[in-house]
Amino acid sequence: MILSDTIRQRLHVLEPQQLEILDDSALHTGHAGNRGGGHYTIKITSLHFSKKSPIMRHRLIYQALSDLIPNQIHALSIVAIAPDDPK
Repeated sequence: MILSDTIRQRLHVLEPQQLEILDDSALHTGHAGNRGGGHYTIKITSLHFSKKSPIMRHRLIYQALSDLIPNQIHALSIVAIAPDDPK
């Protein structure tokens, strides 16, 4: 299975209204300290983020992906949005 599909499955627990997963690994080829894990950007909108700080939103995402880090996922860039966030 492609890792982005696994990430999508794991984040399903957050019932995303929108979810975009970008594999940025090619941009980081040869990056010091990377032992083979990929670099990903995740943009996700979920009601689970309502009234939660950015840190708590990121923790929910890291919790869903914890067993993939650091071996399969080396780095994450996260944009976590609640539908009721001010525009």
